[in-house]
Amino acid sequence: MAPSPQDPAAAAPRRKVSRHRGEGQWAVGHHTPLNGNEQFKKDDDGLNVRTRIETIYSKRGFDSIDPNDLRGRMRWWGLYTQRKPGIDGGKTAVLEPEELDDKYFMLRVRIDGGRLTTAQLRVIGELSQEFARGTADITDRQNIQLHWIRIEDVPEIWRRLEDVGLSTTEACGDTPRVILGSPVAGIAEDEIIDGTPAIEEIQRRVIGNKAFSNLPRKFKSAISGSPLLDVAHEINDIALVGVEHPEHGPGFDLWVGGGLSTNPKIGVRLGAWVPLDEVADVHEGVISIFRDYGYRRLRNRARLKFLVADWGPEKFRQVLEDEYLGRKLLDGPAPEQPVERWRDHVGVHRQRDGRFYVGFAPRVGRVDGVTLAKIASVAEEHGSGRVRTTTEQKMIVLDVEGDRVDSLVAGLEALDLRVSPSPFRRGTMACTGIEFCKLAIVETKARGSALIDELERRLPEFDEPITINLNGCPNACARIQVADIGLKGQLVVDENGNQVEGYQVHLGGALGLEAGFGRKVRGLKVTSKELPDYIERVLRRFEAERADGERFAAWAARADEEALS
Repeated sequence: MAPSPQDPAAAAPRRKVSRHRGEGQWAVGHHTPLNGNEQFKKDDDGLNVRTRIETIYSKRGFDSIDPNDLRGRMRWWGLYTQRKPGIDGGKTAVLEPEELDDKYFMLRVRIDGGRLTTAQLRVIGELSQEFARGTADITDRQNIQLHWIRIEDVPEIWRRLEDVGLSTTEACGDTPRVILGSPVAGIAEDEIIDGTPAIEEIQRRVIGNKAFSNLPRKFKSAISGSPLLDVAHEINDIALVGVEHPEHGPGFDLWVGGGLSTNPKIGVRLGAWVPLDEVADVHEGVISIFRDYGYRRLRNRARLKFLVADWGPEKFRQVLEDEYLGRKLLDGPAPEQPVERWRDHVGVHRQRDGRFYVGFAPRVGRVDGVTLAKIASVAEEHGSGRVRTTTEQKMIVLDVEGDRVDSLVAGLEALDLRVSPSPFRRGTMACTGIEFCKLAIVETKARGSALIDELERRLPEFDEPITINLNGCPNACARIQVADIGLKGQLVVDENGNQVEGYQVHLGGALGLEAGFGRKVRGLKVTSKELPDYIERVLRRFEAERADGERFAAWAARADEEALS
């Protein structure tokens, strides 16, 4: 019988019934790919692309590469297409990927724990000179990146890297990325605990393992037993930092869910103390939670930080213990506030064995193949066979006898590698920028280098620790939100009404146990041309207004907007 006009069923509009697919979490049964990235990962594991690179693409050339391999799976082996020269920042967001792609690649060499022998460093330098037009950048994740790589040369590059124990495996992609480690692990006089055995065990278990090669997004790890908290633990997916337990001795405090980009979050403590021999188990448990419960529906919500924010630390720890470890973790203390304001190990420092390590600062992480080979030679000439990269785009030579330190320093300084740098050389970092990156809007590396020179000229007496981080886009590869002065690249309008390269300014960000994100002054955007004037003006106001011992971040948090403009 037909319903009457008064029948609600007749009056109500029909709704389209759809099945809610949740956040794409595998652990609750949502296995249907919900975006293109999840589809190509389901179609074929990213690790499998190596065979195609070696047997097909390197022989037939760039134009033979399948698009899902080119802009997807090849990242599993550390390869990104780089930006075609001559495309300005205004076209970054409007051109199709194939229009932005050059027929060359950035290749990322993963350096877990920042650990290199001089022989390995020399090979990277030689590869740079032979295959990468001399390019080389030390990143803020302890890797070294080369540019201008042809697909035809990739198998030979891999062969030479692997001959000396290096790899590009899962240096990019939705994978467990490089494991950050203290660059002075095992040698520093003040070290709480050496995390190197844990890093090596995690590498053995996880890297290249198909059980962990299809994650919702990238997974960043950091392990350090240094009291300087020298691995930016606050902004990693998982971090373990050295602490002394009052009953059980040295071990690690566990943090999860940190990350920056357009939705920055500081990691949270789970309140758990982890002994050295259990670190790899805990790491495997956390990465498994991410794989199984991580959000796969939307790429911009797929990092672990979103799951941690929704669950909270108590639930996250409970799931880790009950479902993945099968045991309870011990409660433990938080790390202490570092006494040093710099965490980069630049300068000359005594090792626990009586020898010395020497940290030095390139310009915004940019070196070149010739310089890398010379660093290896200078280190060897002074009795060292080991170097380290840091999370601040710096490098360290280890194991130098006391009577050879001055000569080593002179050799490094001759290469424009400063052992006693100005605060501006020491504290300025920059991402790759528009020179090579397809996401970038503005130039960064050359801009950062020129800024260092200009600030050294204008403020020669400035001697406070200061971090100035330049990023070419909103993705925060150079950690703009946690810098004293963070500069996010964007197009701005100059005094003549022209659209030019510039930056949105973040002020007063910090890492450490007082970690926090910088404030944005309403409407404050600075053209690239105005940048030195602006930073000089703000730093002079800081010097004039600061209280005794007050850091820039604390002053910037309390200063009025006029002082920051």
